[in-house]
Amino acid sequence: MQAIIFEQAGDADVLQLAEIADLQPQAGELLIRVYATAVNRADILQRRGMYPAPAGASEILGLEIAGEVIGHGVGVTAPALGTRVCALLPGGGYAQQVVIPAELAMPIPANLSYEQAAAIPEVWMTAYDNLFNWGRLSAGERLLVHGGSSGIGTAAIQLARWRGAEVLITAGSEAKIARCRELGAFAGINYRTEHWPERVQALTEQQGVDVVLDMLGASYFNDNLASLRVGGRLVIIATMGGAQTELDLRTLMLKRLTVCGTTLRARPIAAKAALTQQMLADVLPRFADGTFQPVIEAVFDLAEASAAHRLLESSQHVGKIVLRVA
Repeated sequence: MQAIIFEQAGDADVLQLAEIADLQPQAGELLIRVYATAVNRADILQRRGMYPAPAGASEILGLEIAGEVIGHGVGVTAPALGTRVCALLPGGGYAQQVVIPAELAMPIPANLSYEQAAAIPEVWMTAYDNLFNWGRLSAGERLLVHGGSSGIGTAAIQLARWRGAEVLITAGSEAKIARCRELGAFAGINYRTEHWPERVQALTEQQGVDVVLDMLGASYFNDNLASLRVGGRLVIIATMGGAQTELDLRTLMLKRLTVCGTTLRARPIAAKAALTQQMLADVLPRFADGTFQPVIEAVFDLAEASAAHRLLESSQHVGKIVLRVA
């Protein structure tokens, strides 16, 4: 089969299309013929040598796929051969085949293409888990999403509005803010031209928000705490702005705040399977009925993976960047 590989860490040009051995499913696994995958920030970090794959995972990039079941391992009979599925992966998606534990497969709604389905698993599972399982976001609350125009941001806006929360976002251009408002955000802050902590207070009648979904980490940490109302929750899912900061613990104590940080890639299969069941119950039906929509900036062929990485690194996109696997 064909796959994208790289022999040494570096910029996007290190990615190359190569022939590698076909895969065989082991007990409890499905063999999937991949028709589409998607690009994520984790892929960029791994390519640069800053985020190695978890132990036992494929070294090939790619955290999500959409494709067709073409083989069963011992003990597996479902989903049936020929079923269209999408799934979260610890790695291996930039290839024509992947193997996954059968319990991680999600049937693709009939109204979605493979390219659309490939834009769902990583960002929608991440957003759902962090908003509802960790952030405990509920109807009537206010959510602040940093990077609202990102893949995770566009998913978080739609999920929060579905749950009955109000959504405020930050983004780097007026065009991105406009797109986020179309998806359901009630307001947006251009962090390049406005002091976002002051705007959060102004937009919330000096009350702050109940939950912050943050990808920046250290550079936004104390401003995020200041933006939370009493009993608020800060959920950190990336450290693009640094990983070390200082904290006055009295801030947490006086406002009774909760701070948590999560990653999804290295979790055990049982935890991912439980989250998959939540997706099957709450999220996939909403794609089928049109409540949710995958937001896709561009689709590249697999051989154009370098160009897709450069687009993601430029931050000139809204939503997801997809790779079509021939």
